[in-house]
Amino acid sequence: MGNRSRREAERQVLAALPSWVNAISQLNRLIAERMGVTASDLDGLHVLNQRGPATAAELAGAVGLTPGSVSRMIDRLDAAGCIKRTADPQDRRRVLIEPTSDGLARIAAYYDGLTARAHEDLGVLDLDELGALARFIERSQRSALDELARLRQNPDPR
Repeated sequence: MGNRSRREAERQVLAALPSWVNAISQLNRLIAERMGVTASDLDGLHVLNQRGPATAAELAGAVGLTPGSVSRMIDRLDAAGCIKRTADPQDRRRVLIEPTSDGLARIAAYYDGLTARAHEDLGVLDLDELGALARFIERSQRSALDELARLRQNPDPR
């Protein structure tokens, strides 16, 4: 593959990403609306599902929200039956937020169709292509998090 064709292939991938992210964002907003929460609330629930129980302050740091915003997030997720508050077994003064199995199951049901389609989409790739795709996604996530940190430190991108 020549330099020009590689550049064109990279351009094609980069040009497709915003529309894909937008479609996922719209899907997340619709699912959140049907669950009675916000898309940011789904981000918080995802963090809890991936990392395990957390305090409100830890959750705020993980999703990049203020303590007040996370408090409202927790209230909405609790009202939707997606989380529960439990005493920290190490320090009874601390409250941990953790996802409920029912809440996770309800959300997973909304994503079942997308998951099935993703398996079909991945089915056309061979093992080397799947490995390359996984590496790209992992590296892109790290890059996005690095850029998020940079912009949080310097709000003016110029």
